[in-house]
Amino acid sequence: MINRLAKFGIGQVVKHRVFPFRGVIFDVDPTFNNTEEWWLSIPEEVRPTKDQPFYHLLAENDQNSYVAYVSEQNLLPDETGEPVGHPHTSLIFEGFDADHSQYKLRPRISH
Repeated sequence: MINRLAKFGIGQVVKHRVFPFRGVIFDVDPTFNNTEEWWLSIPEEVRPTKDQPFYHLLAENDQNSYVAYVSEQNLLPDETGEPVGHPHTSLIFEGFDADHSQYKLRPRISH
């Protein structure tokens, strides 16, 4: 299996192609890296292939904030220029650049 380059980057604000939510990417898996049970819970007619990047999002919709795991084929760039209202964005990111719909990662402290 050949891993292809991810189309979206960490800190980028994206929206789901089908469902009404958006979020900021905080991690990327080069291919599917979740449970088989999770994958099979997706209706077969919209189930993505496993051999593509999958993104971890701090996501939000009109009702709440949550963490989402989304295939690349189901994401589009968010063009609202608005920050994401998820309460954990400030734990991972230090600022939002509205011109580029991009968050800046906090520096990591390591030993």
